[in-house]
Amino acid sequence: MPAPYPFGETIVRLRHGPSPGRDERGQPIPGPLTETPIPSCVVAPRAELPQVGGDEQQERDTVIVGYTVYAPSGTDIVTTDQVRIRGEVCGITGEPGVWLCNPFTGLAGPVQFAADRVTG
Repeated sequence: MPAPYPFGETIVRLRHGPSPGRDERGQPIPGPLTETPIPSCVVAPRAELPQVGGDEQQERDTVIVGYTVYAPSGTDIVTTDQVRIRGEVCGITGEPGVWLCNPFTGLAGPVQFAADRVTG
């Protein structure tokens, strides 16, 4: 079934506008933050399997590291954005992938991206 997904979740894109200048150290000052709701998304937990016997395993099989999001076709998302998913702010990891069309229906496919929790 093509996006939008009728029972999907609404996430919020967080994007800073153009920088109004630089601080005393010469670093760009973040522009104003805009929040844009993106309805009808599929949000799936993304897990990693730690190396067997490694330091990260600590007697567990999987670790949830973030989400894989399937947003409706045409969704504007870039790597410098953040998203709020289920109340958590997440950064975009890697380039968003655009599924050009469904090979079975010919309809436009979703925009897929990985979102990791922002800590610290």
